[in-house]
Amino acid sequence: MKNVFNSLRLQWLNINMLNVLAVFISTNIAAIVIWQLEISHLAMPLVLGIIATALSEQSNRLTGRFKDLILMLIAFGTVSLISQFFLTKGWIFVPLLTIITFIVVMLGAVGGRYSKIAFCTLLVAVYTALVYTPNVVWYINTTLILLGTLIYSFISLLIYLCLPNRATQESLASYFDSLGNYLQQKSTFFDFDDINRLSDKKLALARANTAVMRSFDEVREVLFSRLDQQHRHFHTQKMLRYYLTGQEIWERTSSSHSQYQDLLEEFQHTDLVFRLRRLLELQAIECQYIAKALRHNLDYKPNFKMQRVLKGLQNSLQYHQKETKASFYQLSSMVENLKNITLLFETLYEENICNDFGKNNQQTYRLLSENISGIGNIFYTIKKQCYLGSELFRHAIRLSIVVFVCCSIVQIFHLELGYWILLTAILVCKPNYSATKKRLVQRILGTLLGVFVGLSLRYLSPTLEAQLGIIVATSSLFFFFMERKYSYASFFITIQVLVSFDVIGLGKEMAILPRILDTFIGAGIAWFAVSFLWADWRYLNLRQNLEETLKSSSLYLRHIMAQLQFGYRDHFGYRLARRMAYHNVAKLSTTVSAMQEEPKKYKNSLAVAPQLLELNYTLLSYISALGVYRKESDTINHQFEYSTVFFQQGKFISRLLDSTYSETKQRSTQLNDLITQLQYLEQDYLDHEKDKARLLVQQLSLIAQLLLQFEQYKKSKF
Repeated sequence: MKNVFNSLRLQWLNINMLNVLAVFISTNIAAIVIWQLEISHLAMPLVLGIIATALSEQSNRLTGRFKDLILMLIAFGTVSLISQFFLTKGWIFVPLLTIITFIVVMLGAVGGRYSKIAFCTLLVAVYTALVYTPNVVWYINTTLILLGTLIYSFISLLIYLCLPNRATQESLASYFDSLGNYLQQKSTFFDFDDINRLSDKKLALARANTAVMRSFDEVREVLFSRLDQQHRHFHTQKMLRYYLTGQEIWERTSSSHSQYQDLLEEFQHTDLVFRLRRLLELQAIECQYIAKALRHNLDYKPNFKMQRVLKGLQNSLQYHQKETKASFYQLSSMVENLKNITLLFETLYEENICNDFGKNNQQTYRLLSENISGIGNIFYTIKKQCYLGSELFRHAIRLSIVVFVCCSIVQIFHLELGYWILLTAILVCKPNYSATKKRLVQRILGTLLGVFVGLSLRYLSPTLEAQLGIIVATSSLFFFFMERKYSYASFFITIQVLVSFDVIGLGKEMAILPRILDTFIGAGIAWFAVSFLWADWRYLNLRQNLEETLKSSSLYLRHIMAQLQFGYRDHFGYRLARRMAYHNVAKLSTTVSAMQEEPKKYKNSLAVAPQLLELNYTLLSYISALGVYRKESDTINHQFEYSTVFFQQGKFISRLLDSTYSETKQRSTQLNDLITQLQYLEQDYLDHEKDKARLLVQQLSLIAQLLLQFEQYKKSKF
């Protein structure tokens, strides 16, 4: 029975279901109020306030929730009143809503918090136009929208007080799930029978890395929303330790000490590679155990089978040590790295996990805190995005034009309920072509079926109670499917809107054919906008993304070299540089994926894009391997002659990374000379006692060899 309860808790108390529960309770309260007070003609704005607030929901601490509530009340109330007032002024409403659209989209530059509230503010303006009737007192609709906002916020607050840590645990669990998938993907590299598919595996690993980066950013935002400058709360500190440990596991897992194909061929007749793969698979499973523990609110206990497998790997390594293979010390370093990853899992099991946080609280907060505050900073951030190379700026102009065109159509043809066209266009039009095309198909399918079912319900002559029940059910189902299957969500929200129109007495205006036609017109306008107005393919610049990735990798390498030279410190600058390097590789992966969805438009770029992504990801893995040895700075600096040459060459490589695509005639010669010098330096440290020094030199040599491969693509047209 206990297992059944735990299973239900896992399935039904996730953050998505809690949001659905809040919507379900709030819409039930609204339905009861409407039924008891017999104000069915005012039902729609009340429910609209609930839906708009639910769409704006942020995972935040108590004070943050109150700030968001005040912001929503001001934004929703102001826009609703302005929309109602200018709707009667004819053409004035068109430019007004166009300007509002541009402003709310550009607020997305400030951060997710403002972006969500801003977009829902735009939806409030559109819904206000859609339900406007001249015979209703001017302040009634606005008051009911704000009442709906208060109802949902109150219910959401009660649920938060009952389960205050659920959002943090859910986001961390997703983070460790994606990290486990990354480890599982990395384990496939150690397969004797599949050596020839290493390039495909590297691309798959790059995609897995993008997923980790995405979940990493999400959990960082959630953690920041729960922190204050001291974040003394024990649970928050515990979650922060999980976050930082996951970050360390990620860096160590992504490191690469050798070229995998050479390693597999050299050790194919031993059990070492098999044992490496087995340990990586167990570590992937361990990440999933951590995710499960977080979701069930249980204490994590490490699986000590990892220790036995690690011991077997170390014994096998010691047995084969006498064979003195060329790559043996690289394999030894790989085993040492996996051992440290295993130890990181064990640190999460320690009882007093928060004792060492006091020293680095401020720096940790700075790393997590990237939310922009202050009017001056907000304007500066928005101003930086005001150029056509910015996807956000293009989307703001494009959506503003869409709003202008849709509103103009309504004004010119005096369409009854014509703002349905605008609503469809706003919900379909996304920042890029592929996302819009996907949303367009889902929206049309869901809306068409929803219009047919919703208007057919009228012929069943449902009572008011039944209609209110349908509104509650469809509103809840909309939020349930919104992240899972958008076509289903569109289906249910369409039914909800149509039944709401029936409840407020506008059902006679809602004929099936006009609504279907409006849907096609709105979707068509959105498709035309993303296809022909500042189309993505004109601005998707692979070379620019590549340069940004290489420069961030260069900065990451410089921070590592500085710590190897001057001493280990897990400080803010290093961790920020590391995250930016991973972020830019993930961004490059996203760019390549977007190009692959439109192969005809990006034919030239796709000839080299996968290879460049593979090279960049390999480069990052080599740099990460150097980062693993930051704590060895004392050992390195004791070897004066070695350290002088090593740091000189490391800084030279970082400069070369910064200028990879600059026109330098001697660049290939410089790289070949550098590789030769590093090989000579490596030969000077062949003694077993100097393995770490030799490994660090070899990592620089691997990076230099990769830079030489980049030279082959400099003249490519992409």
